[in-house]
Amino acid sequence: MASTGIPMDAGSLMAVVLTGILYGFSLLMFMGTMWSLTYKQHVQNISRPIVIVAIMLFLLSTAHIVVCIIRADDALIKYRDTFPGGPGAFFADVTQETYVIKYALYVLQTLLADGVVIYRCYVVCQSVRAIILPTILWCSVVVTGVHAVYGVSQSKSTTSIFAQELGTWVMAFLASTIVTNALSSGLLAYRIWTIERSVARTRASRKGTTMPIVRVLVDAAVLYSVALLTALICFLFSNNGDYVMVDMVMPIISIAFYMVLIRIAINRNHEYLSTIRMITATEQGDLEQHPMKPLQVHISQFTSSDSTSAYGIENEHQPSGRSPPWASSKERRTSGLSVR
Repeated sequence: MASTGIPMDAGSLMAVVLTGILYGFSLLMFMGTMWSLTYKQHVQNISRPIVIVAIMLFLLSTAHIVVCIIRADDALIKYRDTFPGGPGAFFADVTQETYVIKYALYVLQTLLADGVVIYRCYVVCQSVRAIILPTILWCSVVVTGVHAVYGVSQSKSTTSIFAQELGTWVMAFLASTIVTNALSSGLLAYRIWTIERSVARTRASRKGTTMPIVRVLVDAAVLYSVALLTALICFLFSNNGDYVMVDMVMPIISIAFYMVLIRIAINRNHEYLSTIRMITATEQGDLEQHPMKPLQVHISQFTSSDSTSAYGIENEHQPSGRSPPWASSKERRTSGLSVR
């Protein structure tokens, strides 16, 4: 099936440029994610699985942009005058090793990202039944993705990615990952929202709310789904813009994952600081309600003319604070001495 839209060489060059820009953003967000996960955290408190997933997404994105640059160099410089049909034919040739590697990396990153979303849904819902349908859809993503990559690797040089034998599996793969991501993210956001609504009824203030996390989950899901939906529409119409969108989806997956982690880390630190402020304000309020008063010490004593003893506490022989009847008036005046 003949492709339409922008020329292959122009579209591929555009894909490299746009993917490189998005990769730069994902690189910055990866550094921010690692900082938010490890800053002022003990080693035992760091979530190792999340760190491993973040690193794997970064490595897959890096490998993808490297392969894209190599393909652009081969088509526009190395084989520009020797490949039959020129750079456009080179980019459209699905039998090229770099083409197969690039789509294999895309399938791996898609499986990893969708699996993480399903795992988050399970952790929040704490129910296996909640992830049965997303897991089945994820398995369909595995089957269609692996079959699509295998079909590309076994194709002839004259075969187009939009051909029926390949296009069916590619469309099934894109549709499956769209539904899987949308369903898992929707369940996750809905569960967090219901928990927040239940807790809000008993919470006096709005501090510590998880609604920012719900919003960023929805934003990430919408960003990813819109990119995939655009790629699917371009593929249905055999438009070469599909090459551009598929390359751009790789860094978008990483960006969507990192933005959720950074938002969770910010919300966690905000709750920690809010707790400290609340404790400090409570302590200050207690001090204001119960201010310290000056200490008063009363000492009662009497002096006898034939003794140098002084009583500061009561005993069985002489009670304090009372002068004996034989004491003089001067001695009685000293019995009410008070020290503040």
